[in-house]
Formats: sequence, C-alpha cells, structure tokens
Amino acid sequence: MDALPLPQRIAQMDGDRLRRYAEYLAFAQGQQWTSPPRRRERRLTFNYARVFAEKVTSYLLSGLTTTAEPLDSSPEAQERASRAQSVWNAIAEANALEELDYETELDTAILGDGCYKVTWAGEEGRVRITAPDVQGIFAWWVEDEPSRLTQVASRYRLSASEVQARWGVAPKGGQATVVEAWTPATLQVWVENTLVEERPNPYGFIPFILFPNLREPKQFWGTSDLVPLLEPQRELNRALTQLSAILELSGNPIAVLEGVEEATDIAVQPGAVWEVPERARAYLLDLLQGGGVRLHVDYIDLLYRTLHDLGETPRTAFGDNSRNLSGVALEMELHPLLQKVRRKRLIRTGVYRRRAWMALALHEKMTGERLLPVRLRVTWGPILPQDRGRLAREEQALVSAGLHSRRRAMALLGVEDPEAELRRIQQEQARLPLPSPPPTEAEPTA
Repeated sequence: MDALPLPQRIAQMDGDRLRRYAEYLAFAQGQQWTSPPRRRERRLTFNYARVFAEKVTSYLLSGLTTTAEPLDSSPEAQERASRAQSVWNAIAEANALEELDYETELDTAILGDGCYKVTWAGEEGRVRITAPDVQGIFAWWVEDEPSRLTQVASRYRLSASEVQARWGVAPKGGQATVVEAWTPATLQVWVENTLVEERPNPYGFIPFILFPNLREPKQFWGTSDLVPLLEPQRELNRALTQLSAILELSGNPIAVLEGVEEATDIAVQPGAVWEVPERARAYLLDLLQGGGVRLHVDYIDLLYRTLHDLGETPRTAFGDNSRNLSGVALEMELHPLLQKVRRKRLIRTGVYRRRAWMALALHEKMTGERLLPVRLRVTWGPILPQDRGRLAREEQALVSAGLHSRRRAMALLGVEDPEAELRRIQQEQARLPLPSPPPTEAEPTA
C-alpha cells in the first residue's frame, strides 16, 4: 500500500470505522428497522436514541467558557492575558462557536468521534475554526502515545470550478475528491490521485484536533452514545407497532362465524342484523379480553426503563419530577447522567484548551501580536439547576479567603469575559466619588 498514491491508500483504510459511522448516522435519522417492510405493513419509529443524544449534549455544553489568565502577577503578564482574552472572544464570535460546538458535539455523540480544524483565513485576516466531517478524516499517531498525531488526512468533495480556481486543475467530472495531508512539517494536496501542491506546513503544527466521544481503553477512536441503545430502541419500535396494530383491529372488530359454510352481506356496524343457520354461531373477536393489552403495556414500560438505564439519562432529565425532588435527592436521581457528562468533560477540557491555544498561536504567528504564553482555563457550568444567590455567596466567601480569584468566581457564575468585566468594574470605581469618612465624635474638654 505504501507505493500507492495517498488517496488510494486511505480508500482502503478504516473500513469498519466508516461502516459504523454510516450505521449510527442512519439509526439517528430514524432508519432503525433491520429488514425491509412487507407489503402494506405499517411500522412505527419512536426515535428516542436521537433525543437521548441531544439531551446529553445540552447538559454537556451548559456554561462552557474559555478564559485566558496571566502566568504571574507582573503587569506585562496581566496585559498579555487581557489581550489574549479579547482576541479569543473575537475569534469565538466570528466563528459562531456556540452553534458550532453544539452541532459538533451532537455529531460526536452519534458517530463516536469529533474533529476541529483551526486555520488562518488569509482573505479575511482572521482565525477560522471549522468542524470537518470525521467520515472523511484519517489519522496516524505514535503507537504508544495516541495523543501525538504524526499525520492527518482530510478527504472532501469540491466542485470542478472551485478546484480550478484554487489549484489550476481541471477535473473530468463536475466534482472532484480532494485530500489534504498534514504533518507537523509538510502539507500535501491531492486532487483525485494527482499531487497538485506540496509545501512546508505554514503553521508548524497539525491544525486538527481529533477526540473521542467516550474513550475505549487502549483505543484511538471513540464509542457512540447509541451503542447501548440500538437493541432496546429496535425492540421498543417493534412492541409499539404491535400494540398499535392490536388497538387498530379492536377498533375495527373482526366478525367470527362458526358452523357457516359461506356468508354474504356480513357487516360490522350499528343496527346490523345477521342471519345465520340454526346451531351456527356469530360473534365479534375481542382482542382486548383477558387483559392482554396490559401485558403489552408492561413490556413497553420495561423497554422504556431499559432505554433510560442504558442511556444513563433518567426520566427526571426530561422534566418529569413527579416526586418534587430537589437538592441532594435530585442529584442522586440524576447521578447516572452527571457521571456520563463528567466523563465527557474530562476529554473535552483538553480539547477546548488545545483549540484555544491553536487559535491564539495562529493569530500571534500571522499578525505578530504577542499573546502567549498564558494560562488557558476551560470552565464548565453546573449540570443541575443552581441557586445563583447561594453560589454567589459561596464564591464571595472563597474570594475573601483567598481560595478563588475574582476571575474564576466570575467564570463559575457564568460571566463570559471576566477580564472585560473586571475592567468595567475598575472604570466605574474610578469615576465614582470616594466615600466620605465616617464622622468622629468630638473629644470631651476638661
């Protein structure tokens, strides 16, 4: 394979991984039955799997902030951190990161892997952050250290006119397959099987961040949130379809004739009169007798509970708090969800810190403005609803005791730009008149 052009090599790589992606994506889109329907067969699909992925993603991203903090107390470090924070906020706004992060995390939860790409948009003079489709991403890494990438290839499709404009190559069809191959030192661009560009890496690092949704031990690629839900979801669809058919037939009862060789004009309707021979018997088939429907409902309830247990998303996460739980009791009820979100946040903290570092490093390299080194902190909001008054009092006490900085307290309270907020506070304090000293009592005279 090493003798083949890179596009041909990656076409033979990761077949199992790409098949899994296709299966999970189709499942999330509602293609959940394993066989084609028979003629006139009605099938119901209740897509709980996608709802679970969306729910966990919403909890995961609540209160996400990235802040730049000075490495020491020197004025230079303070100014550098302040400027880095302002630049990062501008990058986040220009790239609509809140929307991009939600779409990427939802895709990651479904497929099992996610990807960010951080590059310099020369025509716009700014950092560009995108989220390439991991179905077109191929990676090589140090065998005993998967976090160290040695090469990343990105495969995507472009129109013939765009390929012509970028690289001066005229592909045969209306579209062409493009492959970018990045190493820390080089960049190659292939159109179909032809190498059209090869030059030094302009950034000095691979501008991709690959990360798993949830990490499999000793594995580079991750696992999807859908894996434990596939079988329960399919069985739930089958059971609900079956119950729906029973109820439909019960609403349109079947006439049963015993001891009758042939019959005409037998209609099930109010006031209908049936004429049957002597000793024959006619009646309506009651599919609901004997409590049979209750068995179906109990089985569906069991499947429903299985979905919530395996998805680690209790019903309470959907707003069903019939027992009016609060405080520690509510936290214990939602404990499986909290643990799942925390496992994801352990991975994402490094991902978002690395992304911010890449963006600041690119801005510094392309503009010459010094922004690094700074300490980049990723702060997550509370997963459960919080009493903001109590949280503010706790942070006030921690700041007063010297255990938390004002910046960290602001980040935990949801302030998007603590540095800018501190500057505004200082400006307000400078404009306000100094408080008058308290009056002192006159000393008594002898």
